[in-house]
Amino acid sequence: MKNYVKRRLLQFVPIILGICVLNFALLQLVPGDLAEVMASESAQDTVDGAEEKLAHLRQAFGLDAPMHVQLFTYVKRLLTFDLGYSYRYSASVSDLIAERIGATALLGLSSLVLSVVVGVLLGVLCARRRNGRLDRAVSALMALCYSVPVFWLALMMVVLFGVTLQWFPIGGMSEVGAAEQGGWAGVRDVLWHLVLPVTTLSVYSIAVYARFTRASMVDALQEDYIRTARSKGLSDRVVVFRHALRNAILPVLTLIAANFGELLAGSIVIETVFSWPGIGRLIFNSVIARDTNLLLSILFLSSLLVMATSLLLDIVYARLDPRIELNT
Repeated sequence: MKNYVKRRLLQFVPIILGICVLNFALLQLVPGDLAEVMASESAQDTVDGAEEKLAHLRQAFGLDAPMHVQLFTYVKRLLTFDLGYSYRYSASVSDLIAERIGATALLGLSSLVLSVVVGVLLGVLCARRRNGRLDRAVSALMALCYSVPVFWLALMMVVLFGVTLQWFPIGGMSEVGAAEQGGWAGVRDVLWHLVLPVTTLSVYSIAVYARFTRASMVDALQEDYIRTARSKGLSDRVVVFRHALRNAILPVLTLIAANFGELLAGSIVIETVFSWPGIGRLIFNSVIARDTNLLLSILFLSSLLVMATSLLLDIVYARLDPRIELNT
């Protein structure tokens, strides 16, 4: 296992380097002069000093250097854990990410847990009632959830449950002054604000996990070892959850790694619609403002997170299925 982890970590190096180069190259293809964008953010522009100011910005941010030198400087900074400076927020990129990573982690992990628990349970339920009314009804509902655009669903949730019924707040992470209350009142306020964004972000993932779990469980319930377990007089609950689900969950675990990246991408839309103070809104604002340092850093950290999640799930996969030899 240790050798496998070391080998995977060594494989991360060229992959991360390739991601850095690709992200840098793609942002360079965006039309327009970054120095002019930064200059437009200042209210002190004057026609007479415009050229001097542009020259100063290009020199200060290294934009006057050749492209390969800029790329080398960028990678060199990453190796020393220096994420650079955000001209849009006039602050260190590390500080900006540290301020917002908690809100995004809370939103993403809550959505992931809700999606996996509800999706797997629905999949198991449909497999046990295969081709029954419940199976057909849930399958039709999941097909609808699978095809609904996230941004449209988010707007409908705001209109229906936030504006019309006024059951839940439509924006922010907490009410003004709620954080000062502390204790359970503060936690309850945050949970209340989580309902709409977490539900919206989870709908698509619930449908995906439910469909995969159902298909995997249907195959598992037809295996010989399941018939053997039933012939021994084991209860249906033990056969389904202890024997069939243990093997059927393996493809779903693989899916979680792939779906984790989609959750991060979906959080951009969700955080923007619900004014959630997380990394997603930071990405949106950095794209609008062409804040290259901030955007490159977030993309780099997101890639690291997805790869780490994939490695962690591979290890869990091997633990659940001893037939998998990770050391080979």
